Amino acid sequence: MLRYVFRRLLTAIPTLFVIVTIAFFLMRVAPGGPFNQEKGLNPVIKANLERVFHLDEPLWRQYLYYLQNLLRGDFGPSYNLPDFTVAELFAEGLPVSLQLGAMALTLALVIGSALGIWAALRQNQVTDYAVVAVATAGSTIPTFVIAPLFQLFFALTLHWFPVGGWGGGAFVNKVGPVLTLMLPQLAIVARLMRGSMIESLHAHHIRTARAMGLSDYSVVIRHALRGALLPIVSYAGPAAAALLTGSVIVETIFSIPGVGRYFVEAALNRDYTLVMGTVVLIAIFTVLFNLIVDILYAVIDPRVRYD
Repeated sequence: MLRYVFRRLLTAIPTLFVIVTIAFFLMRVAPGGPFNQEKGLNPVIKANLERVFHLDEPLWRQYLYYLQNLLRGDFGPSYNLPDFTVAELFAEGLPVSLQLGAMALTLALVIGSALGIWAALRQNQVTDYAVVAVATAGSTIPTFVIAPLFQLFFALTLHWFPVGGWGGGAFVNKVGPVLTLMLPQLAIVARLMRGSMIESLHAHHIRTARAMGLSDYSVVIRHALRGALLPIVSYAGPAAAALLTGSVIVETIFSIPGVGRYFVEAALNRDYTLVMGTVVLIAIFTVLFNLIVDILYAVIDPRVRYD
């Protein structure tokens, strides 16, 4: 297993290199620049800024500068937030996004899996139809609809929770963003678990276990659930990378100081270093969580071997 993990980490290096290269040149191909403001800067000031940030040099040399800094762990300064480096912005916003994403994903996996198992055990009954209907609705309603509805009903009408803001990480400020992030994921997990559990319950080894007189708890939890978890684990990897690196819509609507809002703001303002830092961050999370998914596959399914 350790050899497999080491090989995967080695193959992640060229993957990250390709992602960084493509993102770097795509950002430069787009029209405009970080200092092309609507009213325009003084040409002398603009030239000085471009010289300081090496934007007046050939593109290939700018690329080499960025790779050299990236290998040292330096994401560079933010062009539009000159008082902060990209690393400082991430240090401030990433813990917030991690808290919201981790809570939303955990609740979605636990509650969604429980609903999926419950529906599978009552296939073609009223309970099954209700879970499928709710899951279908939850997976089709976008977060930019769920968030305002939560604010309108629970914040402005019932006054149970604040409309927005982080409030220093207070619990009441987390409820709205977490529920908004959780509901679509919960619906998807419930549908996946229901389908995989129904398939697992009809497997030959489950029929054999029932024929041997094992209890329903043992059949479902100890045998059927292990096979049914594989699709959930596969989905949880990319979902975790997306949730833990922030949601642009949710963080914007609830005024949450996470990292998700940086990506769009930086792209609109042509803040090259901040965009590149966000791309690298998401890529690293995606690679790591896909590796964790592969390791969990071997833990859950004894037939999977990587040696």
